Amino acid sequence: MEKNPALLALTSSALLLPAYQGVRADAPPEFVELGMRYSKYKEDDTQGSKTFGGSSQRFDIDAAQFHLLAPVADNWAVAVDVQWEDMSGASPWFVGQSIDGDPKVIMSGASIEDTRTEVSVTTRYYYDRGNAGLNYVHSDEDDYESNAIALDGSFNSADGMTTYSAAISTSRDDIDPTQGAVPTNTLHDNKDISSAWVGVSQIISKNAIVRFGLAYTYRDGFLTDPYKLRDRRPDERKEWAVSGGYRQYFMWPDAALHADYRYFDDDWGVASHTVNLAWHQNLGRSTQVIPFLRYYSQGEADFFANIADTEKRYYADDYRLSSFGAITAGLRVRYEIGNWAISAVGERYETDESWGVFSGDESPALLNYWRYSFGLDYVFR
Repeated sequence: MEKNPALLALTSSALLLPAYQGVRADAPPEFVELGMRYSKYKEDDTQGSKTFGGSSQRFDIDAAQFHLLAPVADNWAVAVDVQWEDMSGASPWFVGQSIDGDPKVIMSGASIEDTRTEVSVTTRYYYDRGNAGLNYVHSDEDDYESNAIALDGSFNSADGMTTYSAAISTSRDDIDPTQGAVPTNTLHDNKDISSAWVGVSQIISKNAIVRFGLAYTYRDGFLTDPYKLRDRRPDERKEWAVSGGYRQYFMWPDAALHADYRYFDDDWGVASHTVNLAWHQNLGRSTQVIPFLRYYSQGEADFFANIADTEKRYYADDYRLSSFGAITAGLRVRYEIGNWAISAVGERYETDESWGVFSGDESPALLNYWRYSFGLDYVFR
């Protein structure tokens, strides 16, 4: 089924390298930790004025997650994460032109239903001035199977003020599209993804940290969306990203500001800016409230057009390759009592072409969504 990058970022275990990673603890956990989480993701229906026909309902996803972290021997820890998702809804099939010349979406028709199971296993070794980890992830659904492996490590300077980090990952995805109401453009294919990342974090005062990171990703194989009617993409993609972050703690009101920026560019012509802001507010010793705001702006791919020109070598009318801006606003709350911790997250995501800094035509298939998550964690002290 169609993969939404925003959705994957919300619901998948993070094997592919991030713009930069947080500083990992340099000592293994002392106790076994268990966690469970339920998430609800729901896209708004497509407006009738923007569609020709088919179902207006878009994806609705329920996800359940389980997490186990356990110390092993003196300097080792093992983490196991299991996730199950149930998906249903319709997706944009292609964009056509109305009598008045406006682009309108033709949806996939009957609701798509799918389930996904993902298992991730990580082992980590801790030494005097850092740590190293090895991660394996297997993901399986009706039309898609992925196997991935990653290696990461960090090293602290002698004075403990600087941390250097690096990671590499590789994955193999096998694609077997289900032949339902919407015909697909392949019966079986695959793609490979390799990534590398380096980063550094620096303590600049007793209350402030800055971070910088560089990432490179190479994708090779079948990169076309099998469920799009008018979609033919290059069989390789090279991506670069540079990121920076700042953390500032304030003694009063016992809170911290998190600010992050990421610039992305690739050889398809897609470029993007991402800004994240979060305020981590402590309320006593047991409660933390985190309002957050994210801004994203993307430029369209060289071969994107609302009305795809199928005479060209490459073409796509996929809204995910269009030019648009997006704003996410949300709130996280965490409450600890004894060995237990309860958490909840709610967020709203909205898009509009006029919110972006890049020029381009607005896709009628742009989406908005809600996401909610509730978690329960326990530490065996």
